Amino acid sequence: MTSLQTATRGAPPIDGIFRALADPTRRRVVERLNRSPASVSELAQPFDMALPSFVEHLKVLEGCGLVRSEKTGRVRTYRLAPESLKLAENWLAEQRALWERRLDQFDDYVLKLKERNT
Repeated sequence: MTSLQTATRGAPPIDGIFRALADPTRRRVVERLNRSPASVSELAQPFDMALPSFVEHLKVLEGCGLVRSEKTGRVRTYRLAPESLKLAENWLAEQRALWERRLDQFDDYVLKLKERNT
């Protein structure tokens, strides 16, 4: 078990998703899989790293549910799992709405102070 897997055990799913996306290599893999499913060798091709190291990145992405893999013969193909991306998108939208509300309340407060002082 990798240290990332140990750290994410018992954590909410959103934690694993953001932890996985914190790495630029994994973000590039997700961006690539946005276009179409791809084999391990296709995904690994643009990266300057040993295949076992690259496969660890894929395991992290699969472990948090961002991608799914399927093996046909000797070829393992990866594809995005959009429902996990939706979970992250929804969390970000909630945070944005919260801060927009807070900033609107702050703006109202500042305008009232300004009116009171004029």
